[in-house]
Amino acid sequence: MARTTLIKLLAILAPALAVAEQPNIVLFMADDMGMGDTSAYQDFTANADAVQVHTPSMERLAQMGIRFTDAHTPASRCTTTRYGLLTGRYAFRNRIKHYVLFGSQGDPMIEADRPTIATMLRDGGYRTAMFGKWHVGLRYRRSDGSPAAGWADADLRQPLYDAPLDHGFDVVRFTARSHMSSGPDVVAGSAAGPNTPEQDIGPGHIHGREVVGATEDRKRLISSGPDAYLLTKLGSRHSDHAMGFLQSHVNDGATRQKPFFLYLPANANHGPYTPDESIGGRPVAGASRTKLGAPMDARHDLIYENDVALGRLVDWLEATEDPRDPEQRLIANTLVIFTSDNGAEIDSNIATGPFRSNKGSCYEGGHRVPFIAAWPAGGIAPGSNNSAPIGLQDLFATFAEITGEELPDLGAGEKGAEDSISVLAALEGEELPQRPPLFFHDNKDALGDNAVVAMRLDNPSVSGRVFEGQWKIFFDERLLRAGEADAVELFNLAEDQWEKSNRLADPSLESLVEHLEALALLHRNAGGHRLAAIASPKRVTFDWGGEMAREFSAKSVAGVSVRRGGITMRVAGKTGESGTDGTFSPGEGGLGLAGGKSKQVDGDEAFVIRFDRDVIVESAALVAGSGTCGGSYRVGVKSRLAIYCVDGDNDSKDQQGILGDIGVLKRGEELELNASPHFGVEAPGEWRLGAITVRGLGTSS
Repeated sequence: MARTTLIKLLAILAPALAVAEQPNIVLFMADDMGMGDTSAYQDFTANADAVQVHTPSMERLAQMGIRFTDAHTPASRCTTTRYGLLTGRYAFRNRIKHYVLFGSQGDPMIEADRPTIATMLRDGGYRTAMFGKWHVGLRYRRSDGSPAAGWADADLRQPLYDAPLDHGFDVVRFTARSHMSSGPDVVAGSAAGPNTPEQDIGPGHIHGREVVGATEDRKRLISSGPDAYLLTKLGSRHSDHAMGFLQSHVNDGATRQKPFFLYLPANANHGPYTPDESIGGRPVAGASRTKLGAPMDARHDLIYENDVALGRLVDWLEATEDPRDPEQRLIANTLVIFTSDNGAEIDSNIATGPFRSNKGSCYEGGHRVPFIAAWPAGGIAPGSNNSAPIGLQDLFATFAEITGEELPDLGAGEKGAEDSISVLAALEGEELPQRPPLFFHDNKDALGDNAVVAMRLDNPSVSGRVFEGQWKIFFDERLLRAGEADAVELFNLAEDQWEKSNRLADPSLESLVEHLEALALLHRNAGGHRLAAIASPKRVTFDWGGEMAREFSAKSVAGVSVRRGGITMRVAGKTGESGTDGTFSPGEGGLGLAGGKSKQVDGDEAFVIRFDRDVIVESAALVAGSGTCGGSYRVGVKSRLAIYCVDGDNDSKDQQGILGDIGVLKRGEELELNASPHFGVEAPGEWRLGAITVRGLGTSS
C-alpha cells in the first residue's frame, strides 16, 4: 500500500496513529559545498586521503541512510536554489534569470499566497522552524509602519513587513543573506565599511520580525551583548537556536505531540571563512583535519563547522525519547537530509569532485551536490546508494507524499510546486520512472549573457528510437528571456561527465536535438513540469503590435475582443480602481492607453484581460520603450507580483525578459497588468503591451 494511502486510511480510522505516522523532518543545507568537500563521497570523487577533509558526521549519516550521487540544485547560486527548494518552482519563473538577490533589502521573491514546503507542512499539523540564511527577500517598514521602498527609508526598529514568518515558519532566527552581506562585523567591520549610522549593509540578526541589533542611531547596530553581529559566532548561534527549538518542542505539552520541520540553511561554508571557535562544546576553528589527520585551513574549518553542527543534531535525536512513541528514540521517525545550495565556491577538482567548473555555472560542478538522507522508520536502507537524478525542487512533492498532503491543483487555477515531482521511491531504494527534464540555470561560463539554462534528460525516446545516455543540452539566454530555444551545447554525461565533447553538430543526433528543443520550449513556457502535462500543444499569440493594434486604435478602452486560434481574448483599459476612460494608443512595441501623462500605460492605468476558456498564460511581453519598467500584475484575486519588461531592468542585475509563467487563468477571470506601484512606494511603470501568448488546457485544443 502506498504511504500516502496508508496515512489517509489511518487518519480516518485512528487519528492518533496517523499523527505518529508523520515523520519529523530535518533539512540541513550547507552553503557553497561541492561533492569533494565531504569524506562521505570520497570513494566517488577519488580524492586522496592527504587532501580530503574528514567529515565524520556526514559519513555517519550516509551509513545510517542513503547517499545520492546524481543530486542537483535547480540553479548554481544561492537565491535561485533556495527559492526552488522552498516553492518547488524554478526561480526563472519568478523574476531572477541569473545571479542572486542583492542589496540590504532584496524584495521578497515569494508572494503572499504562494505555498512553500513550510506552509504545506504547517497546514498539515507540523510545527515549523528555520535557523540560518534566508536570502529569498524581505521588506522593511518605515517609521510610520508602511512598507519601505528599500534600505534608505527603512526604520530598523520597526517589525519587518515581510519575513519567513509570512511563508510558513512558526519560529525563525536568521540572517537575510550571506553572512558577510547581512551586516558589518561589529568588531572587524566589513568590506563595505564599519558599523556606523550610515552603514549600508544589514540588518544583522533577525528574530521573527525583529531586527534585534537595531539602535536609535539610524543604521548602526548594537556592538556588544548576545545579539551583536559577529561573523565568527554564527555557527554556534544557529546551532544553539536549533537545539533550543527542538528541546522546547518535546518539553512543551502544547507541541510535543506534533511532528516538527526544522530547516537549517547554514551560512557555512560561504566566504569569508570565519569558523566559530566551538559548537556545543566541540572545537571548530583550527580543528579540521585531512583523512590522514593533518591540519587544514580556515575554509575547511568552516566546512567542518557544518559537520559538527550536524553531528550535534543527530546525537540529540539518538538520545531523546520520541514523545509520540516513548518506546523509541526520535531518530527512528525523523527524516534527516543533508545537502548544499550549489557547488563549491572554488574551482578545484578536490572540492567539486570529477566535474567541470563550480558555483555559478551550469556545468556539473555548479549544481551537482551532496545529498544524504536517513530515516530508519521510513524504509531507507542503511549504507545504500542511489544514482537516480533528483533535484532539490523535488522535495516539495516528496514531503507531500510522505505526509499525505495533496499538491496544489494547477488545472483548477491553484498555484504551487509547479516543477516538483516526488522522489520518495528513490529514497526507499527503488528506481524512478522516467522523470520530467531537470533544468539548471545561471551560467558564469557563458560568453555573454549569463541567463543560460541547461536541461537534462536520460534515455529519451524519439519516434520509437531510444537515445541511450544522460543528455544535457545548453540553451542561450533567449530561452529564459524570450521563450525561444537556441541550443549551444550538447553533452552525454554517461560518456563525458567532464562535459568536454560538444555533440550538438553530430548529424546522427539531429532528431534528438530537435526533440530536446521542443521539450525545452514546452517545459519552459508552459509554466512548470506539472503544467506541461496538462497543456495543449497549441500555442496562440495575440500580437498587439502592427495591424492588430491599429485595428482597435480608435476604440474605447471599455473593451474589445479578438479571436485567434480558437481562443477569444477581451482587453479593456482601466484608470484607477474602476475608471474606463480614454482610448487605445498603438505605437512602437505594442498597445498603450491615451489618457495619462503619455500614450503608454502609466500612472494608475491598467489593462484588464479575459479569455473565453481556461488557458495557461505563458507570457506577456511588456515593452518599456521610452518609459520604464514597474507596476504589478495580478491573476484573479491572487497576490500581486512585480512587473518587468522585455527591454528594461527590474533591478541592476539585468533581469529583463518576457513576463513569463503567469499560470492558469480560468474562463472569465481577470488578468490585470497595472502600472501602479506594487507596494505603493516604488516608482510607477510606463510601458506598452506587446504580446500575450497562451495555451489551452488539455490535449484536444
